[in-house]
Amino acid sequence: MADNAVPEVVWQPTPEYIETTNIHAYAQWVKDKHGVDVDDYDDLWQWSVDNLEDFWASIWEYFELGGEYDEVIDERKMPGAKWFTGAKLNLAAHIVGRGADDDVALITTGEQGDYAELTWKEFRRQVSAFAHTLRELGVQPEDVVVGYLPNVAETIVAALGTVSIGAIWSGVGQDYAPAAATDRFAQLEPKVLVTADGHWFATKERDQRDAVKKLRDGLPTVQHVIGVTRIGKGVDDAISFEQATEGDHPYEPLMVGVEHPLWVLFSSGTTGLPKGIVHGHGGVLAEQVKLLMLNWDLKPTDVFMWYTSPSWVMWNCLIGALSAGGASVCYDGAPMAPTAAACWDVVARCKVTIFGTSPGFLGASQDQGIHPAKDFDLSALRMMGVTGSPCPDHSFKYVRDKVGDIPLFSMSGGTDIAGAFAMGSPNVPVWSGELPVRGLGIKVEAWDDQGNPHINEVGELVCAEPIPSMPVRFWNDPDGKKYHDAYFNVFEGVWRHGDWIKVTDRGSVLVLGRSDSTLNRHGVRMGSGDIYSAIESMPEIGEALVIGAEEEDGGYWMPLFVVLNEGYELTDELKDKMKKRIREQASPRHVPDEIVAVEGIPHTRTGKKLEVPIKRMIQGASYDDVVNPDVVDVPEFMDAFRGIAEKRYDQVQRRK
Repeated sequence: MADNAVPEVVWQPTPEYIETTNIHAYAQWVKDKHGVDVDDYDDLWQWSVDNLEDFWASIWEYFELGGEYDEVIDERKMPGAKWFTGAKLNLAAHIVGRGADDDVALITTGEQGDYAELTWKEFRRQVSAFAHTLRELGVQPEDVVVGYLPNVAETIVAALGTVSIGAIWSGVGQDYAPAAATDRFAQLEPKVLVTADGHWFATKERDQRDAVKKLRDGLPTVQHVIGVTRIGKGVDDAISFEQATEGDHPYEPLMVGVEHPLWVLFSSGTTGLPKGIVHGHGGVLAEQVKLLMLNWDLKPTDVFMWYTSPSWVMWNCLIGALSAGGASVCYDGAPMAPTAAACWDVVARCKVTIFGTSPGFLGASQDQGIHPAKDFDLSALRMMGVTGSPCPDHSFKYVRDKVGDIPLFSMSGGTDIAGAFAMGSPNVPVWSGELPVRGLGIKVEAWDDQGNPHINEVGELVCAEPIPSMPVRFWNDPDGKKYHDAYFNVFEGVWRHGDWIKVTDRGSVLVLGRSDSTLNRHGVRMGSGDIYSAIESMPEIGEALVIGAEEEDGGYWMPLFVVLNEGYELTDELKDKMKKRIREQASPRHVPDEIVAVEGIPHTRTGKKLEVPIKRMIQGASYDDVVNPDVVDVPEFMDAFRGIAEKRYDQVQRRK
């Protein structure tokens, strides 16, 4: 925490390069319009957070997001600020109209080497036809359409067709077990389910027809099913996707208010059912265009690929990226099938210009001895991104040395804002291990427990001013209590995100891990509650505790601790049974690294498992700093975890 040495610069933009960027053109426009000196990013950021109204009005005008409005923001308050009051727009309408007819909008590819392009002309036709079909099926504005689908072009078409008519989209990938998908979708009482017969993952065909049947059984409000064929088997008792997108129909989007519900994304469900996060059309459009066009420098000539799943907000960025008029790549498969070379091959085959992935993938590429610049034709690649967890120093140097002289932008944000708090910018150097800048218009600070901001010291990530893409509300939260408690119950009226960060005196950011207990593996967030639902219903298990800990060497350790019922032992057979259950009922991405039997699980006096203190001890925090013995129900149980944490931390230090 006291180490503030400046790390190595691994990428440096030249003045000539900066002059070609979108952010340079935008800054010149701001300078001319407002008469302010914003030649460098720090000046632009400071102006943007000091002058929220002028800044967000500039985004609205510069990118031509919608029509006239009464005022930019009614009141600087959180939650509850109203943005661009009186304006009418539709996110889908803005995106669908971007690209030239014969240019490529979407590329779908997978592990098997399949490759399919959708031109902008055909993309527009399919979105229009899908919207027409939904209207014919009786779908009304604010009805819900849900997708249980792999990452393919059909998923984006369905989502944009849905929001075009003012209905609400919500989707998860088929890597979610049907029970986990039901927990999310059943809350929404959807009218239409869009799903697929299966997908490929980790070199195997995954037939999802039984999972789809279980999901349908759990969604009694669904009146119609639209089926996508991916593995040649089809979805029973469904309108085919081909039928749903046939014919030529005029594109007639419904213009809606800025806060009209766009989609529902889900929190990780640490306690109870996952919470549905409702975003509005206008806020998401403003944030995504700003982030992708300015910070990521997206242009009509770009091919944008982020390894993701429809369960993760980065999939939504594949939609946002289309606002540049270029192409997005939908990759249906595992990132390592069977090695990381498979994904690099996709980047080469699709001539990807901007590639996003996870720290885990970069670490695996390095461990497997892959030299992407030598092994593949990456001549089109001009930028890389990484998110999902903190990216270690060695991965930045791996990209520089083995991929090329391109920026690797680490990014941190999330589902909650459908955007980013900190990221890179093409006019700022990349310091190894750091996120170069804070988002424009986003007043990110590191606060201590008393609410004081600090530079070069670790604190809680807060957003001290409202931004348009903050949730409109949570689903089934009429009094706003769930929403308030999720972000505003630590610092009243200030967004607390749940990350430990350090803001440097250079304006860069270090993200040091979650300050809560969310499981964030490979960038896919899930709450411990999903794991407990799968494990604690087993007759062998009395109680369980799962931890996901980001470690100092860039690793991620996810152990599962179990208390066995009398008469049972933790055999290899029982471990395999638990892993299978988690894979099937929660997520195959969240199978624990280790399963450890313990005498008991420590709780607070009110019965809450002490996940966060145990996680922090595993990450090296001292017992006395994170635990007040007076609040622990059985202190002896906590003592046992103290020993486990110290042993693990010592192992990590020896690995570094």
